[in-house]
Amino acid sequence: MSTPVVGIIGGGQLARMMHAAGVGLGVRVALLAEGPDVSAAQVVHDVTVGDYTDPATVAAFAAGCDVITFDHEHVPTALLSRLEADSVVVRPGPEALVHAQDKVVMRRRLAAHSIPVPAFAVVASPAELVLFASSTGWPVIAKTSRGGYDGKGVWKLDGPDAAGEPFANLAEGVEVLAEEYVPFTRELSALVVRSPSGQAVAYPVSESVQADGICVETTTPAPGLTPEQATACQRMALEIAADLGVVGVLAVELMQRADGSVVVNELAMRPHNTGHWSIDGAVTSQFENHLRAVLDLPLGDPSARAPWTVMHNVLGGSRTDLVDGLRHVMARDPGLRVQLYGKGVVPGRKVGHVTATGGDLDDVRRRARQGAAGLKDNGGDA
Repeated sequence: MSTPVVGIIGGGQLARMMHAAGVGLGVRVALLAEGPDVSAAQVVHDVTVGDYTDPATVAAFAAGCDVITFDHEHVPTALLSRLEADSVVVRPGPEALVHAQDKVVMRRRLAAHSIPVPAFAVVASPAELVLFASSTGWPVIAKTSRGGYDGKGVWKLDGPDAAGEPFANLAEGVEVLAEEYVPFTRELSALVVRSPSGQAVAYPVSESVQADGICVETTTPAPGLTPEQATACQRMALEIAADLGVVGVLAVELMQRADGSVVVNELAMRPHNTGHWSIDGAVTSQFENHLRAVLDLPLGDPSARAPWTVMHNVLGGSRTDLVDGLRHVMARDPGLRVQLYGKGVVPGRKVGHVTATGGDLDDVRRRARQGAAGLKDNGGDA
């Protein structure tokens, strides 16, 4: 059997970690990268630098691959449909991926299938947004239908005076989605993987902590979540994956209310920040299972290796030499696991993550935070 070639569009840290997972499987990774020095391009041998929105570039790249998958969700679905018409295998396919690209499409599809989502409406003007708020009350959440990530393209509006903000500099073809404000107590992530043959696995549900729209920390399993609640979240994610025909990883980001109920916030159809814990905390990482899925190989065991796993993101700070920071972090706690993304340090930018595992949650959380702090700032602690 010839070595399969998985073509990844996008050269960020997700592609970098997919490449690492593929080495042990004997999988070759080809990369369509935004530039020669982006995160994954530093480690992948077969790199094409080009524009992922250009049909000719993508078609030429895909010609050398057995299957195409993604580091991000921004490739135009029309372009992907054209690839499929030319017999290129695309996983996840455009019919599924559009639900991660367009929040309006996603909200309508989930609501039609009785999946719990916030009350919402597409609004064409500030006046329509104010009218929507008259039924839900302020504050209101407004989102651009496409293009937002890490907190961008999302507004919490406290009153009618702010209703014009989402419409300023709105790109052509992008809509504004108005949603009720959900007074959630925490955010959860239900991550599942599905193969073309229909096999699917569910990872333990994680609790995530966000700051300024960026995931800062995950705890797995989510503390205080009853077995019944966890099973319900996993079942919902599996149902969404099957209904949309997802192939690969699906991350369902959830908001949990004080009464324990949840509503779906976002969908991601690729390895996800809330699943990074699985590299060192699960029997089979999300990255390996994503590759297994897109190649239609049997999926691996998603079970946790330890009672608790905490992943803490390293955000850019005063320390510019992250590799030098490893000396301090690893000497202090040899049990920590560190992933660096090969990115230049910019304040607030995700440049790596630290994972700790163990039987005492408070201790595991402290260790992960201390490790991340030591990589973020010179002399850092948490």
